Amino acid sequence: MKPPLPSSSSSNYNVLRKPRLSPYLFTLLAFIVFVVILYGEDFMCIFGQLEPLPGRPISAAKKKMKKLPFAIGKTEEGCDVFSGRWVRDESTRPLYEESECPYIQPQLTCQEHGRPDRDYQYWRWQPHGCDLPRGGVPAAAAAAAWLEVSFNATLMLETLRGKRMMFVGDSLNRGQYVSMVCLLHRNIPEHAKSMETSGSLTVFTAKDYNATIEFYWAPFLLESNSDDAVVHRIADRIVRKGSINKHGRHWKGVDILVFNTYLWWMTGLDMKILKGSFDDEEKEIVKLSTEDAYRMAMKSMLRWVKLNMDRKKTRVFFASMSPSHAKSIDWGGELGKNCYNETTLIEDENYWGSDCRRSIMEVIGEVFSHSKYPITFLNITQLSNYRKDAHTSIYKKQWNPLTPEQKANPFSYADCVHWCLPGLQDTWNELLFAKLFYP
Repeated sequence: MKPPLPSSSSSNYNVLRKPRLSPYLFTLLAFIVFVVILYGEDFMCIFGQLEPLPGRPISAAKKKMKKLPFAIGKTEEGCDVFSGRWVRDESTRPLYEESECPYIQPQLTCQEHGRPDRDYQYWRWQPHGCDLPRGGVPAAAAAAAWLEVSFNATLMLETLRGKRMMFVGDSLNRGQYVSMVCLLHRNIPEHAKSMETSGSLTVFTAKDYNATIEFYWAPFLLESNSDDAVVHRIADRIVRKGSINKHGRHWKGVDILVFNTYLWWMTGLDMKILKGSFDDEEKEIVKLSTEDAYRMAMKSMLRWVKLNMDRKKTRVFFASMSPSHAKSIDWGGELGKNCYNETTLIEDENYWGSDCRRSIMEVIGEVFSHSKYPITFLNITQLSNYRKDAHTSIYKKQWNPLTPEQKANPFSYADCVHWCLPGLQDTWNELLFAKLFYP
């Protein structure tokens, strides 16, 4: 992705001053400059942990950027809400209680399953040199109402009135979806809300608002042999090329769409790509590197978005990689251990970990830079990297009975991928809120 430099456009301005220039050409050039500036804006943070982009005219881009759908303001100049630090906050955290939200899956209810501490619930994300947008609450009320400062449930529900919001992806995106429901549901009377699941689709309905918040299981976005929402633990994964419409037909008509896809691509092997159909008697399967396969999926997603989403009325978000903490040696711990029994944060601001593939971030940056639709990138990777304390670890409903060997060694079955709720993923939604209303 190569953003325009101020000097690159100076020659165009000289041309524009010539009286012989056709007004049609003037309009075309102005439109091209506008498009280049507008659609590069939200992808800056993709490279936040990579090399900085030299010469990026941020202030000029913001001046020329059109108001995005749902925006009611903008984040202050130069504020990167994804770059910051964790601040302990026992007065306003957690944003809800685990026992108050009946929609959390038993795989994420850490207190119910015996976690002895609650320290992981008391952290608030503080951007460097700025604050998260206030969400419409007067400054005088901010100190006593941080929930409304960082996430205004009333504003979100009113915005969703008569609309659909959908999270599409894997179980990590489902966790963010459930977090969103938990942040909103106590503002809705008991008789006026419901949640139903049918196959890959889960729908939470706020009846008085005629609004739905939905989750659609599609771990690769494209059709795959792991598409069953319940039985999908398949080691030999196959993804069908050019098949995004198989799932995409369920996403049509959505007003706010939040994608993620990463974890299921990380097999450590080349990806198997199916040409043709899963129904073919003889299947043609080729192998691609993880990066090339992921690039294929990203291009398919962007094509679908371009053809099916109305940029004047709808918003699309893409969440970056959710890190795992499977090797404590990565952060200076002991060999053979992981997130189990971790109750403190990683304090090294440069910590990146071993599983967050920079090459995948580069693929995202490369593909998104050619997007014709303004997709907002939620760069949750680095801020989540610090949170080795926030995983479900052993404190969850187990899929299968534990063996005596596992019980004797908790490190062997600790889940260092998923996150306790309430917890880290509530912050993801605070950032989603910020970028939705204050891009």
